[in-house]
Amino acid sequence: MTDAAPIDVTVPPKVNLIGLSREQMEAYFATLGEKKFRAGQVMKWIHQQGITEFSEMTNLAKSLRVKLEQYAEVRPPKVTHKHFSADGTRKWIIEVAPNAMVETVLIPDGDRKTLCVSSQVGCALDCSFCSTGKQGFMRDLTPAEIIGQVWIANRSYLDDGEFSGRNADGELTRTRALTNVVMMGMGEPLLNLDAVLPAMSLMLDDYAYGLSKRRVTLSTSGVVPMMDKFTQAIDVSLAVSLHAPNDELRNELVPINKKYPLSELMAACKRWLVHHQGSEVGRRRVTMEYVMLAGVNDQPEHATQLIDLLRDVPSKINLIPFNPFPHAPYDSTPRAQIIEFQNQLIRAGYTCTIRATRGDDIDAACGQLVGQVKDRTRRAERWQAQTRSNEIIRV
Repeated sequence: MTDAAPIDVTVPPKVNLIGLSREQMEAYFATLGEKKFRAGQVMKWIHQQGITEFSEMTNLAKSLRVKLEQYAEVRPPKVTHKHFSADGTRKWIIEVAPNAMVETVLIPDGDRKTLCVSSQVGCALDCSFCSTGKQGFMRDLTPAEIIGQVWIANRSYLDDGEFSGRNADGELTRTRALTNVVMMGMGEPLLNLDAVLPAMSLMLDDYAYGLSKRRVTLSTSGVVPMMDKFTQAIDVSLAVSLHAPNDELRNELVPINKKYPLSELMAACKRWLVHHQGSEVGRRRVTMEYVMLAGVNDQPEHATQLIDLLRDVPSKINLIPFNPFPHAPYDSTPRAQIIEFQNQLIRAGYTCTIRATRGDDIDAACGQLVGQVKDRTRRAERWQAQTRSNEIIRV
């Protein structure tokens, strides 16, 4: 008599509902034999009320709550550290796996509260002025890990007591905490578009965060083929990490320019504008981000080249003071020189702003997000070796 084959008693993992779009949530509830309107109810509890326990979702039938506890969960990313700046900026360090941490930053400015969201652990690109890029790359974030950053920030204001009561369904009513979300944190979002798109759909969804499409922005270094896919997939605002007005300089600062030069990048921006302007012809603009590096890209001739480059691309230009990080090969452009650069662009008819540096006392300013990365590219190792070599030469 032979022994019977072992019985597989593996319990399937619970479905994490926090990262499901409305369509995915409705499909999931259909598998449970439930009406699809239940999906909207649960989404409101998760994203608008910050609730993770099904037992607290009081407008659901008890039988449904029991079913959800058996087969599903609401599991936001794990916060390992949080830092609140003297200027009101908030930064969270989030662990997504062992030796894998990302950072997300909330920047308040009066009634405006902007959250800077990460899309990857590290970054697959290697922009020369960005500390995140020097850490190398580990992996993409999942939709749950991306939208989970929004959940954490929103929940922090709920924990502050920023609500006014409960409605007839027992849901907390309060002023919306977040007003803007920018995909400008760690990583290149267009290299993780399959996860970014469902997360951004939740940012826009009235059952989740209900943000205006004008107040959700994706920032890219210029992955042109994915820019076109993004253009067709969702209508949110577009920002381009430009940082140089000519190919020779941009090849040095933003190496992906060697693959997709400025002519191709500007053409992709024009395609985005044509696709999304509709009845708003002349109103939609691409935000061009331009970090100011002393003696590198901040001279009057660079402003002149920038004016010529953007002549046929409706744009607003955001000048970003460089935030130094250890061993950075650049210095910050003096404030007076940034203002003169700005004035040159304004005189040419462009809307041009200077980004306020916020959260630098907690290393949360633009270009300072580092996290913790188990680097698959060995870029961090090479960078550290190079900086040690440069220090020896200087001595």
